Amino acid sequence: MAKRIRKANLPQKTCATCGRPFAWRKKWERVWDEVRYCSDRCRAARPKQAG
Repeated sequence: MAKRIRKANLPQKTCATCGRPFAWRKKWERVWDEVRYCSDRCRAARPKQAG
């Protein structure tokens, strides 16, 4: 039987665009260190870099 992980124990980050906290998701398992935005909407609305 698999060990259960409670949502309260999942790692969290703060979205770089909206500033809201978001929790780890299974689909981000391999790229969690690179995830910066909570959703596609926030990723699309990110501030443009000068250059």
